[in-house]
Amino acid sequence: MQKGIHPENYRLVAFKDMSNEDVFITKSTVETKETIEVDGVEYPVFKMEISRTSHPFYTGKSKLIDTAGRIDKFKTKYAKFDKK
Repeated sequence: MQKGIHPENYRLVAFKDMSNEDVFITKSTVETKETIEVDGVEYPVFKMEISRTSHPFYTGKSKLIDTAGRIDKFKTKYAKFDKK
């Protein structure tokens, strides 16, 4: 490995899946300002919309996740083209 090209600030970080509230802890350099307590220990937390516990490829279940209202926005935008 080359010297001086890898980050020095690895630390334990909690990653939280917001679709199913699953939390897992791993080493990371991700920047975050929020913290979470897991088993009595406080960790910086990084919130994700999807992870291995909610992704359809890993779960084998098809699931629609609309966290930002994208579907409603699409339907509103294209409602004028409805051919009813």
